[in-house]
Parts: sequence; structure tokens; C-alpha cells
Amino acid sequence: MTAEPTPGTPDTIVLVHGLWMTPRSWEGWVAHFEKQGYTVLTPAYPGFEIEVEALRENPDVIAHQKVPAIIDHITEMITALDQPPIIIGHSFGGTLTQLLLDRGLGCAGVVIDSAPTEGVRVSPPSQAKSLFPVLKNPANRHRAAGFTPDEFHYAFTNTLSKEESDKVYDRYHIAAPGSFVWDYGVIANFKPGKQETWVDYGNDERAPLLFIAGGADHIMPPAVNKSNAKHWQKKSTALTEYHEFPGRSHWTCGEPGWEEVADLALSWAVVHATAAAHAAEG
Repeated sequence: MTAEPTPGTPDTIVLVHGLWMTPRSWEGWVAHFEKQGYTVLTPAYPGFEIEVEALRENPDVIAHQKVPAIIDHITEMITALDQPPIIIGHSFGGTLTQLLLDRGLGCAGVVIDSAPTEGVRVSPPSQAKSLFPVLKNPANRHRAAGFTPDEFHYAFTNTLSKEESDKVYDRYHIAAPGSFVWDYGVIANFKPGKQETWVDYGNDERAPLLFIAGGADHIMPPAVNKSNAKHWQKKSTALTEYHEFPGRSHWTCGEPGWEEVADLALSWAVVHATAAAHAAEG
């Protein structure tokens, strides 16, 4: 199912990558959506504009990332557009997408295997095991922290063979800011005041939002995404929906059959962005 842009519908898609990845992780989606006539933007975190191989040699660029700087960087790109885009984020890119929508940006948002925003306290055992390589050493909070191929296979690509997983690892994997895993995955819910991943769950004005979860995701399991969605649903009248693809891993945007995920994300966003625009006009 495709959703080609027509007059009055969104024509631009912004794809926001997650941790341990770069904009390269969206390469299949970019080609897929561009063939349908969309303009597709894949903003990098500040300093991530270089290739994967160069980032592996430059961990300081990774370690020094800050959420506000990333949000400001993407906000600048979006506000320069002629009309609000569809925003789609994967993993921590899903957290960033929620922050962007809460700022009033985008005409619709889709988050895939999303990392949670502040207040989501669900932490299934597979998530703890996936993040343990970063959390086992407190020093990782202050540096870039990556996975070994075996750790990546468990956390990201558990539905693939080891051989297939290693190919994904070699092409896409980089280290992630250890502070993000520590501060937003461990400490955020225990620190006083609003943290950098805080959103106003009672925001009735934000754009429609769809959560997509992979049923076999280890690092951001369905329970995390369901809880995150319910936080919005309980407090906001803005549309929030949830969809689960059984048997898909955290690499659901790249594993075989990803086109079905992409098409659902796009068609849902177009339908509900258009409906919201008509409701606002009426």
C-alpha cells in the first residue's frame, strides 16, 4: 500500500535515526519514499554528517552529543520547510520525534521501536540485558559506547542469522553516547524536575502519533512502546494509536519485509495528517 503525495497532502518526510545508527540506516526507506514522489530528509545528529566509517574513528563527536542540541538542529531544518512534514523516528529517534511533535512540529508522527520519553518506567528483562554492555561500566556514561557483534545480534537483530546480523553490524553500527543510555534510560525517572526527554503528555495540540512496535524486539520491547503510548492516550485528546508487527526485531526498519512497515507508517501518517488539517480548517 502506497500513499503518493497529492495536492493538500504532505509531500515531505523527515526520518530521524536512533542510537548506534546514522542516517545511513534509512537508505532503503529514502529510495522507497522518493520513488513515490516524496522529498525525504534524513537529518544527522550534529557532527554525524560524516560517514559511518569516519564516526567509528572519531568517538568524541559521538560522546559529546546533547539532546537539546539535536532537537534544535532538527527543528531548524523543519521550520525552514514550506509546510509541516511527516516525522518518522526509529528507536531514540522515536523519543526525538515525540519531543518534536510536542514542540508543535510536524503534521503527523510515527515512532518505530521507540525509546521512551520521561515517565515510562517499564523495563522488561530483554531490555536490561540489551543495555547491560553500556550500563555495566559507569565510565561509559562519559564516553561513546558500542556493541560487539554478538551484543548487537541480541539487542538489534535477534530475528536474523548471525551471518546476516554481522553484515548489518558492519554497514551501520557505530557507538552511541553512553550518557543517553545512562541518563535517559536509568536516571531520568529518578531525578527531580523535568529532564531533557520530558514531554507534555497532556498536549492536546500536537499532531497525530502512531507507535509501531516489533513483537520480537529485545531492546525496546512492545511493553515499552505500549506504556509510552498509554501515557499520551490517558492525558491528551490528540490522536495516539499503537500497532505491533509480530516477530519483528529492533531492526524492523531494515530486516526483510521492512517495506510493509514503511508503507503502513506512511499511509497512516498521510490519512491522519490530512484529516487533522481538514478538521482545523473546518
